[in-house]
Amino acid sequence: MGAVRVNRYLLQTQTELETCVFRFKLTDTVMFYRYSIVSTDEDAVCRGSPSCRLGLDLSTGRLRSRFVKKNGQCNVVFNNMEDKPRRYLADIFTTCVDIRWRYLLLIFTTTFLLSWLLFGLVFWGVSLQEEQKAWRPCILHIQGFVGAFLFSIETQTTIGYGFRCVTEECPVAVVTVVIQSIIGCIIDSFMIGTIMAKMVRPKKRAQTLLFSHHAVIALRDGKFCLMWRLGNMRKSHIVEAHVRAQLIRPHVTAEGEYLPLEQTDIDVGYDEGLDRLFLVSPLVVVHEINKTSPLYNFSCSDLQKQDFEIVVILEGMVEATAMTTQARSSYLAKEILWGHRFEPVVFEKGDRYHVDYSRFHKTYEVPSTPQYSARDAFCYENEVALCSGDEDEDPDVKERGLLRDDLRPRNLKKNSYFCK
Repeated sequence: MGAVRVNRYLLQTQTELETCVFRFKLTDTVMFYRYSIVSTDEDAVCRGSPSCRLGLDLSTGRLRSRFVKKNGQCNVVFNNMEDKPRRYLADIFTTCVDIRWRYLLLIFTTTFLLSWLLFGLVFWGVSLQEEQKAWRPCILHIQGFVGAFLFSIETQTTIGYGFRCVTEECPVAVVTVVIQSIIGCIIDSFMIGTIMAKMVRPKKRAQTLLFSHHAVIALRDGKFCLMWRLGNMRKSHIVEAHVRAQLIRPHVTAEGEYLPLEQTDIDVGYDEGLDRLFLVSPLVVVHEINKTSPLYNFSCSDLQKQDFEIVVILEGMVEATAMTTQARSSYLAKEILWGHRFEPVVFEKGDRYHVDYSRFHKTYEVPSTPQYSARDAFCYENEVALCSGDEDEDPDVKERGLLRDDLRPRNLKKNSYFCK
């Protein structure tokens, strides 16, 4: 084994990353090994943390499960959050809106019962104190705790049967009735506001927005395109609807830093305004696989070996409430069909257009779709153009009558100018 050369990058602080590249010469073979050192403390924490032991597989860099489920739910669990109860109680309204209905109804039922019970005890105590005195009692027709509890319910809910009532002989009872009435109004207002906000949430509107089960890659206008289908099951429109997509995959930087969920934007025509949709009938969203696309180097065989996730997001305003809604879904690499197209779902019958949602998720195969990547297709087209230009200048080639269409795909040279 030859000498070992170490290139050490000196950084400004001790806690920053150091990158060392070890070069081993074994006969004619050169082998590189990279590792990163953050600090002694951080390295010990990482080795002992559950995320390093039970989380993502750092050796293979493969995702263990999808980040966003098909129904749009994010597959994320928050752990070890400090002061979580205090922070949630500080924003109690949002907390009540986000929790499940069963817990919300339980909270309001408990609140009402506690308020009735508390003021019932106060009225009962006032009635017991006045029974020991000779003058007229503060509250009429209260013989015990049950009567005081019923009077508390009648006061807060403004039932007012007229049998039990507060007299003007005792200021304590009058003040208690006023306080209970104010607290009852506050509880009622908060309950009605929370229930209304929970009922009109645009989150449920996303249940009627559909994403196709699979995405497809096929040629459109001579270019490789990634496509998926969107649909709106309601007649009410999604105002200002627009779509975006992101590719999520693990990535290791040049410095050796591991990014388990790196997000890369996928262009769906933002610059041309193609991301804004008029979603009356199902539409197919198109991403052109060009040089800026993260799918540019993937062929059909490469796609099956990849481990990434494409998260697609549809946003817009609900026509009835003008509130913004968001629908999400995702596609793994195995859920992308190469050489397929979506079956048509819109048909013209008479003076109307009919949408057949039974065909919404169906695709059909296009055997003529090339199996190579968009990068290889670009290289091939440029070499064909270059060869065609040389042939036009060569008189011997013209005499043989060779046509451009006679050229067939071949293995591209690795040192080709267009494939660099």
